[in-house]
Amino acid sequence: MRDILPHLLPPIAAALLYAGLGYHFWHTRWNDTGQPLSPLPMQSWERGTIAVALFLQGAGLYAALFPGGGLRFSFSLAISLMLWLAVLIYWLESFRSSMDGMQPLALALPLAAIGAVLPVVFAQTREIVHAQTLGFRMHFLAAMLAYSLFTVSALNAVFMGFIEHKLRRGIIGGHQASLPSILSMETLLFRLIGIAFLLLTLTLISGLVFSEQIFGKAVVFAHKTTFAFASWIIFAALLFGRCHYGWRGKVALRWTLAGFALLILAYIGSRFVMEVLSGRV
Repeated sequence: MRDILPHLLPPIAAALLYAGLGYHFWHTRWNDTGQPLSPLPMQSWERGTIAVALFLQGAGLYAALFPGGGLRFSFSLAISLMLWLAVLIYWLESFRSSMDGMQPLALALPLAAIGAVLPVVFAQTREIVHAQTLGFRMHFLAAMLAYSLFTVSALNAVFMGFIEHKLRRGIIGGHQASLPSILSMETLLFRLIGIAFLLLTLTLISGLVFSEQIFGKAVVFAHKTTFAFASWIIFAALLFGRCHYGWRGKVALRWTLAGFALLILAYIGSRFVMEVLSGRV
């Protein structure tokens, strides 16, 4: 018990901090009193608390991913790492962004709280055999960054849909009234998608070209590969439609969420079925 407890404390403490911060951001940024209020930028103590939660979750992830110098992985660690990087991106963006409310954090933080404790609940992992090769490290880094940026994009898309719905009903007020325009948020959304798409392309190319060096076997077009390429096609079509036809609004949001859903199914969904439902590692 004494050996297990130090490994459980960081993710659980991080989850509690994320949950508390999520409630705080919901109450201070999303909860609309109907009164005209001044902009509410990210406060120093908020950034500091998020940094503590990121450190605690990061420490727990490092201990779980690299026990004894090797690399172990699972669907729960993938979700936890993906959401950790998403919150880290929001945290870094808060230092330079003019988005006073940072309202999407109210969506990201509760998800990060769940992600932080998932490796505790689903502790089964598998060892990655070729983790020491440079090709695998590049492939892994590109994949995790792509997943995280697409997660941020999906959260921003959900948030934009919520704001557009309230704008149509004419009920925007309070801190929400200090948000940037929908066009500004769309520009940020497509910038994130563009970077994530390049990383996803790098991930797929490296997986195809260097499959034997990275995974020790030739590429196999299983469910994971099929869903990943389907997601790539959707995001490629979205970026093409944006550049040539000016896609925006609901069309862009639906394509973003559809591509993200397929990307989640590509790895996390397949690993969940194998590890949890089938009991295979």
